[in-house]
Amino acid sequence: MNNGVRNGAEGAALNPSSGRSDAEHAPRRSPWRFVPFALLLLGGAVCYAFGLPQYLSLTALVHHREILSAYVDTHPLHAGTAFFAVYVAVVVFSIPAASVLTIFSGFLFGCLTGGIIAIAAATLGSCLLFLAARGVFGDLLRPRAGRFLERLAEGFRRNAFLYLLVLRLAPIFPFFVVNIAPAFFDVRLRTFALATLIGIVPGTLAYAWLGRSLDAVIARSGATGGELTLADFATRDISLGLAALTLIAALPLALKLIQSRRKAV
Repeated sequence: MNNGVRNGAEGAALNPSSGRSDAEHAPRRSPWRFVPFALLLLGGAVCYAFGLPQYLSLTALVHHREILSAYVDTHPLHAGTAFFAVYVAVVVFSIPAASVLTIFSGFLFGCLTGGIIAIAAATLGSCLLFLAARGVFGDLLRPRAGRFLERLAEGFRRNAFLYLLVLRLAPIFPFFVVNIAPAFFDVRLRTFALATLIGIVPGTLAYAWLGRSLDAVIARSGATGGELTLADFATRDISLGLAALTLIAALPLALKLIQSRRKAV
């Protein structure tokens, strides 16, 4: 009975087309809620101004891989902490380097340890970005939501956890988009964090596992005379495995949609 009440409350919060009377009687929220997101924008601008994405590019990390590996061997705890902090910053500031860092987590720390570091950092960074964006986007943009956001809200309204889990597992959606999209619909932090934590595990471990073969990939790329890219790590088996995992995760959501449409008819 209590679950039904909570689901109904969350479903109402996810509806971008709520009545005007509800908005008029809603308590006025403090303008200080804009500060965290403004700080994120400022921090991202500073990172780009100082060229942080350039230092975290695949080419730059490959060039310094021996120095980084030696430092990890000498100072494993400090190196792991620094790597964790950099990874969180990359996710929070939406710098397109998470995939490269995940590969290098496997190269520097091993598949399991590196994967755990990357999963923890990605989850924390995603939650921080989500919290900063939720108040801003929810208040300003939800009342102006168009047809696209209404369709997206339908998935979150039916089952926010399962829908977000599918979005996390599907490799076709950019990571930062999935971090921000739930902020439009007042998804609970607990739901967001749990779906993120579970959903990124397969892809993160797969990329960390690919990092173990970094030297072999570099040698193979050098033999062909081409520049090393992320595509050189994307083996057919890994791609098929992630696609199959996404389809399996999407089955419960598809069944719920089919059942709801049958009931509606």
